[in-house]
Amino acid sequence: MRYLIITILSLILYSCGEKQEKIFPQKTRLTESVYASATIQPDSLYQVYAAVGGILDRNLVKEGDVVFKGTPLVQIINIAPKLNTENAKLSLQLARQNFSGNSGILKSLEEEIQAAILTFQNDSANFFRQKRLWEQQIGSKIEFDNRKLAYELSRNNLNLLKSNYARTKNELQTQVLQARNNYESSQINTKDFTVESKINGKVYALLKEPGEIVNTMEPLAAVGSASVFLIEMLVDEVDIVKLVVDQKALVTLDAYPLEVFTAQVAKIYPRKDERSQTFTVEAVFNDPPKTLYPGLAGEGNIIVAEKENVLTIPRIYLFEGNKVRTANGVVQVSVGLQNLDMVEILEGIDEHTALLKPEE
Repeated sequence: MRYLIITILSLILYSCGEKQEKIFPQKTRLTESVYASATIQPDSLYQVYAAVGGILDRNLVKEGDVVFKGTPLVQIINIAPKLNTENAKLSLQLARQNFSGNSGILKSLEEEIQAAILTFQNDSANFFRQKRLWEQQIGSKIEFDNRKLAYELSRNNLNLLKSNYARTKNELQTQVLQARNNYESSQINTKDFTVESKINGKVYALLKEPGEIVNTMEPLAAVGSASVFLIEMLVDEVDIVKLVVDQKALVTLDAYPLEVFTAQVAKIYPRKDERSQTFTVEAVFNDPPKTLYPGLAGEGNIIVAEKENVLTIPRIYLFEGNKVRTANGVVQVSVGLQNLDMVEILEGIDEHTALLKPEE
């Protein structure tokens, strides 16, 4: 009875071994690609900001409108810049009057200089007359010293007034230039209350309603190209080093589930998103769908290598990175290209080697 049980168990084990899955390597075309999530975005898409704060008076366009560079998008109201412009204009007028020479500032200095010139001329004549007398031993030393002191004081006073006049004139001229710059700047700020489009394109979003407060930190609208769309793909950091510009990409979109679109990598952004640990890659359609909208989602596979007539096996038959199970035991192999399903075998086995599926 014991011998019969052992025989039955042996037959069961032998039967299970005979039914174990096995395959042979095959030569085929192999493509290695990098997976990426894909989102459609208009080319040149940008958010519209105001250069000044205020209250949104009205949106001058509607979402979906085609606009041109310079087209007014929104109108903002605020009385403060108008008052600033008026004040700047008054300051400019005052600065010009002060600098013109007809005002009291420069005219008073000029009068002081004229008086100082007369005093200097008088003191100069007295000094040199007294000097000639003193050289002839006529007059007293005290009188000579007094004439000399008066001459030097009037000369220094005249030089000081001239220097003060030049400095004051330069300051007034600078004030005119500053007032003019402030006035021109205030005029520009007043113009900034109408925000214009920077490109030819389409309005994709209006983010504020009339009556809402507007500041320089929050966007008012989103504008982008009306006809050119980009494929924005997020690539894992372990795969980004395999990518270069002009590589081919195969893209599927959820909105077109039965179609595969070809594209070319146009730009690789070098900065990694620390939150998602991905890099952004832009691609352009070779033949885009007729209808596209911002935000359409899908998947992309960027082809990084292709080989013809290479020896391949399914990835599930490879374990520990470079080992396969054969009828004669475990064999170590060298691998090449890989994709999600297949892997290239460079050496270790051939087309006639039967492979057993690894035990899970």
